[in-house]
Amino acid sequence: METWYYTVVSIDGDYANLKRTDIESEDLKLVARALLPEGIREGTQLKYELMQYSILD
Repeated sequence: METWYYTVVSIDGDYANLKRTDIESEDLKLVARALLPEGIREGTQLKYELMQYSILD
């Protein structure tokens, strides 16, 4: 399984826009907030691994 890293760019209601940080990409990924850990805000660093998001310390 791969591990991907993201930054929360913006939050719009029930959705968040994530930007990959482990590769060069300008694309944003729209993800339902229900799939993300509680307590996220703009600028939060996330790790996606084994089909689950977690906040990086």
